Amino acid sequence: MLSQKTRYALKALLELSGLPPGATLSSAAIAVRRNIPVKFLEAILVELKRDGLVRGQRGRGGGYQLAQSAEAISFGAVVRLMEGPLALLPCVSQTQYRRCEDCPDDRNCELRILFREVRDSTAAILDGRTLADARRNARRSEARAKATATKKAVRRVAPVQ
Repeated sequence: MLSQKTRYALKALLELSGLPPGATLSSAAIAVRRNIPVKFLEAILVELKRDGLVRGQRGRGGGYQLAQSAEAISFGAVVRLMEGPLALLPCVSQTQYRRCEDCPDDRNCELRILFREVRDSTAAILDGRTLADARRNARRSEARAKATATKKAVRRVAPVQ
């Protein structure tokens, strides 16, 4: 399960991904827009800045912006930065492999075989989706919702024949 910290990091990055080029947004504005406690968000933004995902400008007119394009930041990269490896077992981790202490034969372990597949599928999905993809999907969903609402409103107003 994703920690609240990771969820907030993703929400903040998604908010920043919607900014026009060169624009910045204060941590307070992000916190209000995404319903995140501002103190918690500030700590998260410091971490995201240290990891090279955001840039911060101090002073009047300052704020945060993405340090890379929204197309370059995958959900997998963010989850790994905030949570660590995607693997549910240490023996299937790509970055922090460790043999399970109670496993006599990790090559033929049924758990390892299954959870390797889970890790690989999870990685494929999270690494294959970027912040830009999520923004595009949200815009499409909003457009569909508006079109549906418009159709319903037109049906209510149209005379019965």
